[in-house]
This record gives sequence, structure tokens and C-alpha cells, in this order.
Amino acid sequence: MRVLFTILATCLTSTAMAHEPIEWNGSKIQVLLEKGETGGEMGIFTNETFGPGGPPLHVHQDAAEAFVVLEGSAEVVVGDQRLTLKAGQSAFAPKGADHTFHVTGETGGKLLIIVTPGGFEGFFEATRHLQLPDDMDELNRISAEFGQVFTGPPLAAK
Repeated sequence: MRVLFTILATCLTSTAMAHEPIEWNGSKIQVLLEKGETGGEMGIFTNETFGPGGPPLHVHQDAAEAFVVLEGSAEVVVGDQRLTLKAGQSAFAPKGADHTFHVTGETGGKLLIIVTPGGFEGFFEATRHLQLPDDMDELNRISAEFGQVFTGPPLAAK
């Protein structure tokens, strides 16, 4: 797995990305590999947040998720555990576990996120036109199509 992270970290510095970045609720999502490119095994994307922030607490009913902090620092909640991670550190949320992250630095940060099996990475394109919290009903509907259920507020809202 460390080899995969090393290769991906090298690829992140390349200006030639296969997928166009997606602006999503104050973050820039860059899909690096989608399920169709991995035989359904995984989806890989970065989440660059431009200030403190992160998604609401949620669960993936059909996928596990790994987080690697590439830049800055983040708090990650998985179940009843709360971790503070800095660049180079990682966390794992098993399938069915409530989890979220919150980038803590005022200048933001960047995470590499791996979801297995793949498919969830399509959520961002499907919801790029929706805003949190205004469009929560529609976000919940589309989230269910991607195996995700929002279960609470973002960490900053607690």
C-alpha cells in the first residue's frame, strides 16, 4: 500500500490530470482514478479545502475509506475515535462506520482519499450544483444512490 501512496503522491504534482477538477462546497475535488479505471476496485481523489472545513458526518454503507493528509492538518472522526493528523499521516474508516474529517488550518489543506470498492467518487460530479446545507434533501437523495447516508453535522458545527 505504501508503494501506491508514493506513486500517487508523485502523480499529484503532474499538471496532466485525467479528470477535470470539481468545485464542491468550498473544496476542489480532483478524481484521480474512478471505478471504471480500476475494474470497480477503488476510487481515488483528492479533496483540497481552502480554509477550515469538511463534510458532514456520514457513513458509506457499501465502501471503506482511507484518508491521507497531503498538506496541512485535519481532524478525522471514525466511530467514537477522534484523531488529529498532520501531513503524511493517515486514517481508515471501515464500511458502515460513521466518519468525517475537518481540515483545521486557516490556509486549508489537502487530503488523498481512497474508497473501496470504487463508485463513490462519482458523487461529487452528481452533486456539484447543490449547496450544503440549503439543498440537504436533494443531497440526501443523491447520496443514497452512492451508498452514503449523512448522519450528523460537520465537525465545526458541533
